[in-house]
Amino acid sequence: VQLVESGGGLVQAGGSLRLVCAASGSVFSIDRMGWYRQALGKEREMVAVISSEGNTYYADSVKGRFAISRDNAKNTVYLQMNSLKPEDTAMYYCAAEDVLSGEYDYWGQGTQVTVSS
Repeated sequence: VQLVESGGGLVQAGGSLRLVCAASGSVFSIDRMGWYRQALGKEREMVAVISSEGNTYYADSVKGRFAISRDNAKNTVYLQMNSLKPEDTAMYYCAAEDVLSGEYDYWGQGTQVTVSS
């Protein structure tokens, strides 16, 4: 499975961005997909996850501002980010869970999101 992210960039506080993650390869082996982020000097953290049935989970810090969605026909997952804050600045990674291992075995290369104050 290969994951390719796009959509990051520089935005002012209060602005919006939409991240896109396209999966290819053995996509039948994917169950949940999610977005994680890692800020400079900090540990990687979960941002949002979506199951193959469409159930969603969010970090408390992004609830009400971010929305994850998924198009199974296109093997694509999206992250709509609104009301962005400087503390949202990070490298954002797309990840996919393998149905057999139950682990997030597949990761994209990351896309940088920078929110200026």
